[in-house]
Amino acid sequence: MRDLSTSSSHRGVEEIEDIRISRILTWLSLMAILFLGGIGTKAWLFSHTGHALTLWAFSIPLALNMFWFARTGNRTVQKSGLIATVGALFAYLIASGGENNTGPLWFYVFPPLLFYLTSLRTGTAILLFCYLIAAMVFLFPDLPLVNTDYTLDFKIRFFATLTFESILCFVLEASRLKARNELMALAQAHEHAARTDELTSLANRREMQHRLDAEFSRYQRSGHHFSIALIDLDLFKGINDQYGHHAGDEALRTFSALTRQIIRQSDIAARWGGEEFLLLLPDTSLIQALALAERLRAAVVSTEFMFREQRLPVTISAGVCSIAKAGSVDELLKQADIHLYSAKEAGRNQIAPRVRPHQGDNGSGPTP
Repeated sequence: MRDLSTSSSHRGVEEIEDIRISRILTWLSLMAILFLGGIGTKAWLFSHTGHALTLWAFSIPLALNMFWFARTGNRTVQKSGLIATVGALFAYLIASGGENNTGPLWFYVFPPLLFYLTSLRTGTAILLFCYLIAAMVFLFPDLPLVNTDYTLDFKIRFFATLTFESILCFVLEASRLKARNELMALAQAHEHAARTDELTSLANRREMQHRLDAEFSRYQRSGHHFSIALIDLDLFKGINDQYGHHAGDEALRTFSALTRQIIRQSDIAARWGGEEFLLLLPDTSLIQALALAERLRAAVVSTEFMFREQRLPVTISAGVCSIAKAGSVDELLKQADIHLYSAKEAGRNQIAPRVRPHQGDNGSGPTP
């Protein structure tokens, strides 16, 4: 089998996390609108009319961003819109001083939000740009749109505490991402182990059963036929008895590697149990499945199975069946098992059901 990759599960985890972040951003945006409304109302009541109107105005892009996300579901625009709006709000608060020069204090909310919504590199770059704006406001209070001046003591304390918070947020977010990636890698390793046969690296019986059920459901929905091939290494017990179990393991590994070379990208190979293997062949008729099984049988005959400079006598027998000949997965497996038994009864190193004999090697297997 060639698609035991866990990338799909990885994407699933990332999708769940993105959905969770989007929900958090929606609630944060709603809370920000309420805070801006409340603080703006307080400023209005204390006759800070311009400040109140500006705070209320910042509620508009937040609300529009929420509306756009609800309509399009574009998470990238949602994040970018929120960061841009919050960044502009903090730039205004630093330049205007807010009420009683307390505006810059709201900037402490920005670093944790920034690192949570972006990557560490992007968050650091945006944060450094905000530092530059704050430094320009502090150093040049006569710049246009700057309506306040801060004491030297406030400037030193602001930059010192903000730097400490930014470094702390960076370290915590880096640790969170590292722990998250380690957990995902561990989960993927466990998932891979649960689906894979340890000796051959093919799918195990549990995974194959799941794939068979899924393929049968697809067949019922859309009529896409599929076939299976149940394969057994002939007289495998004799190999274990004569050459040892390590030789038997090597034979299984060599056969598995050969199988992966023969089957198509869409096919699935599994170790069904012991020396038995099962191939699931989507969109494959019985004749096509017989042809593939015969190619595999012929390849086994022409391949040297070696262990400690000794050639192992390995051949295979296979029973092939198409879903067109069965009404369920269980019936399909039973029919393939019957054909496998027939191949063994006929002398092994064969594919059943029998068709025209293959010429050119010492086997008696069929070819369509």
